[in-house]
Amino acid sequence: MTGISSENRAHDNAYDVAVIGYGPTGVTAANLLGATGLRVVVLERDAEVYSRARAISTDEEVIRIWQRIGLADRLKQDMLAERPLDFVDARGRTFLSASPTSRGHGHPPQMFIYQPALEKVLREGVDRYPNVEVLLRHECLRLRQDAEGVELTVAGTADDSVRRLRAAYVVAADGGSSLTRAQLNVGYEGRTYEDRWVVVDTEMLKPWPDHDRLRFRCDPARPAVDCPTPLGHHRWEFPILPGDDEKHLTTDDAIHTMVSRYGIGRDRIRILRATVYSHHVRFAARFRAGRVFLAGDAAHAMPPWIGQGMAAGVRDAANLCWKLAAVLRGELPETVLDSYEAERKPHVKEVTRRAVFVGRIITERRLPVARVRDTALRALRPLSGLTSRLTDSHWIPAASYAEGLQAHPRTKASGHQIPQPWVTAPDGTRARLDDVLAGRWLLLHGGPPASQPAWERAGVPSLAVLPAGSQPADGAVVDSDGVLLAWLAGHRATTVALRPDAYVYAAAPAGAPLPPPPAGFAAVPTTAAAR
Repeated sequence: MTGISSENRAHDNAYDVAVIGYGPTGVTAANLLGATGLRVVVLERDAEVYSRARAISTDEEVIRIWQRIGLADRLKQDMLAERPLDFVDARGRTFLSASPTSRGHGHPPQMFIYQPALEKVLREGVDRYPNVEVLLRHECLRLRQDAEGVELTVAGTADDSVRRLRAAYVVAADGGSSLTRAQLNVGYEGRTYEDRWVVVDTEMLKPWPDHDRLRFRCDPARPAVDCPTPLGHHRWEFPILPGDDEKHLTTDDAIHTMVSRYGIGRDRIRILRATVYSHHVRFAARFRAGRVFLAGDAAHAMPPWIGQGMAAGVRDAANLCWKLAAVLRGELPETVLDSYEAERKPHVKEVTRRAVFVGRIITERRLPVARVRDTALRALRPLSGLTSRLTDSHWIPAASYAEGLQAHPRTKASGHQIPQPWVTAPDGTRARLDDVLAGRWLLLHGGPPASQPAWERAGVPSLAVLPAGSQPADGAVVDSDGVLLAWLAGHRATTVALRPDAYVYAAAPAGAPLPPPPAGFAAVPTTAAAR
């Protein structure tokens, strides 16, 4: 085991993992790590959930991650699902409409959120784990690494106390201005856009027509984002243009003047807060520095246009935490942690590229170019299939890894996450696939299970996929919706070896052996907490 030694483990200040930052990335990491039974400490300098609603949407893959910690259904109670989006011109006429299509993760493809409420539920989830200690109003002043772990010097901002903690690994999710990244002397490369934006959160007092529809108002005079948020809230975002008085633009009078252009009077909204933000495109030079891993905005920042900033951080936590647990349990060698950056950085860069592309469409301020945009895209609207493909191809890229923790030679299925349909479990109940997979290494057979000696010797269990209409059986799931067998056939695979995050490590056609498990692999039974 690579974690804290038994001697240190008994010490109150010794942990398997320290998480710095308790925003969406950090709190997701705390839940994921808490479920594995590891001893975790969380450091957060603020006393309460951040009151400003920064992120406004998320997607099905992120909900699937939160499903893994048993919170998806509760979180969805506070979200708005299946809301279309419109790109509208200066006169409010739609020139492009879209509804994101499902990627098969078992949840709505896009959901609008109210971030403070979401974070509150995620923090309540952490309270389930007595092995996770949360230190609010505490800040990490210094990190010092050695061969065995990381020593953290921590200050309590409420009482000016200073203490030293020790952890085998550190997840730094302390935001775009990460002090941890600065201490590690890791560069944060990229650019900050000249335009600054006023972000306005409001309480909706009286609904108006189509208040629950996202609109990108592509007006060259002043572009805007007009976005529904749940629990009776609504969000607007406006750029600060040359000649504007930034301080005035955040006043109630200025905000009411700007939203009145859309027919929204003072009697319909109550302004909760207005904050000025800059848009960034930045990437940490590396996501790992020894035993410290950067995640979320500490590792990357992107413009908000496709609502993926928070989602990218949650994906970071999901990719990293099961690997940390596997290393600390002795299931995988420490070298697999290098796959975190290899898998996450290319995907984040592609998401960022698409966010920048969509931002250019929205914020175009040259009148001749805006007229061409409006006319050309409006002409495509009757071709619904074409516009769906256009928006989907330039929206969120499908999750897949070209490199990282996967067997070689690669196959068509390698590095892809298997879809999550509803299935009939061995006990005859209807369940989502991930709830049956239970976050473990598993062989999934799209036919009668074929012997895979290397995996069987490693103690990896198998699960057969039976066609719809079959009777439930031990060691099998029934593909009730006809999704899994079709996916396997489309990826020319009969047997796949799945990682705990449901990504394909290896695949083989009928009658062929799978490549062996990763070097140094030693399966460890899933803990009761993780199940």
